[in-house]
Amino acid sequence: MAIQKLYAGAKLRELRTNLAHTQKEFAARLGVSLPYLNQMENNNRPVSTTVVLALASEFGMDVTELSSGDSERLVSDMREVLSDPVFEGDVLPLADVQLAASNAPGLARAFIKLHQSHRQTQERLAYLDEALGREDARPSPSPWEEVRDFFHYCDNYLDAVDRAAEYFARDTGTGQSLRDTTLEALSSAGITVAFDETDALRRYDPASGVLHVSARASQATQTFQMLLQVALVRQNDLLEATLDFARFNSPAARDIAKIGLANYFAGAALMPYARFLERAQSCRH
Repeated sequence: MAIQKLYAGAKLRELRTNLAHTQKEFAARLGVSLPYLNQMENNNRPVSTTVVLALASEFGMDVTELSSGDSERLVSDMREVLSDPVFEGDVLPLADVQLAASNAPGLARAFIKLHQSHRQTQERLAYLDEALGREDARPSPSPWEEVRDFFHYCDNYLDAVDRAAEYFARDTGTGQSLRDTTLEALSSAGITVAFDETDALRRYDPASGVLHVSARASQATQTFQMLLQVALVRQNDLLEATLDFARFNSPAARDIAKIGLANYFAGAALMPYARFLERAQSCRH
């Protein structure tokens, strides 16, 4: 397996600036040449193991801060911003976006904040136009955009739903699988599960109370689809309360978000955070 190289030029420059060191002074303390430091700061070379050890011993730096998590998040946020129709025709290559996020993270964050301000201003103008009854009122965000923004601003984490899913996953009998617990939960709600030879993953018939699940799907996928239905029938009050908090502008956005929340519950039940963390720590991952 190829070892992923670590590029952290922005972090190195930030540390050196905070220490008020010149490149020559900083290079000397790290035990590298001035040209080598310059290349690392400009992401022309990866940070070497020697430099990582020097950062920890000389400056007491938590070397996990050098990870690329922040840069990856910036790349994701910038690509989402650049998908806005206002940038139509100005598509940037992924390599350029990655370069901006790693070499100029401050500029990338400012760009994202500027776009957020633009979106908020456009929304305020749209509401004002609507209130004034102008015929050329700007269009409101689509239901899909509303739901996308809701999950984005929540950082894709909803504590109450996450905890409810984890509690459900933990509430299994001795020797009982999550799949069995899910089937029992649906049965107690008056829902029968039928596994059909069809490509459609899931279809619920409220009139007959039958949940049709594809027999061709993997067991994990089948369990996920059943958990989704559990969320809709057993956690409906929680989902509705969460949707009330979101204050969507349209019923369509609310309906889409409810399915999204049910999917969130299913995923969190299949991979409960506490159990996943415990397993990861036991493996020293």
